[in-house]
Parts: sequence; C-alpha cells; structure tokens
Amino acid sequence: MTRVMVRYKVKPERVAENEELVRSVYSELAQAAPEGLRYGTFKLEDGVSFVHIAEHADDNPLRRIDAFRRFQEGIGERCDEPPVVTELDEIGSYRLFGGAA
Repeated sequence: MTRVMVRYKVKPERVAENEELVRSVYSELAQAAPEGLRYGTFKLEDGVSFVHIAEHADDNPLRRIDAFRRFQEGIGERCDEPPVVTELDEIGSYRLFGGAA
C-alpha cells in the first residue's frame, strides 16, 4: 500500500475553481467506485492551502479518473505554492485508513 499526502497553496482568486475541480473528482469517483482507494481532500484554515491524503495500491486508480486528469492539468497555474508530495510511513492510526482499531 502507498500512502501519500499532497499539500499546495492556490492563488486566492482560484480557490473556488480548485474546489469545483476537486468536487468533480469525487463525483466521478462515486460513479467509478475504484477498488483499493481511500482518498480525502481538505482545505486548511488559511482558505488557500489544500491537503490531499490517499491510500492506494501501486497502481493508483486516480490516474484513470478523467476529472482527476483535468484537476492536474492546470494545477501549476492555479498555485502560489506548487504541490509537494510526501510519502507517509504510518506509525499508528485509529480507523484512519479503514484498518482495525
């Protein structure tokens, strides 16, 4: 299993656009229902920073989602700070990724 966190900061005038692109990803995910993916997106309290947390097998199903490709296409232009991908090494969790408590 791969677990990653992606953090970036969008331009203030592009927040609504970014949120709509993210919502489109979740709408398509709800229809496609890919196996082996756990995924969440959060907007931080500054209103312009976003964090995505994902768990997936080596073959990331997000790459097969058209809305996710559209989200990624203009990410550089929407951002004040580009995405930074950090691989997560779990020390412990409580029901975070659907594992046993």
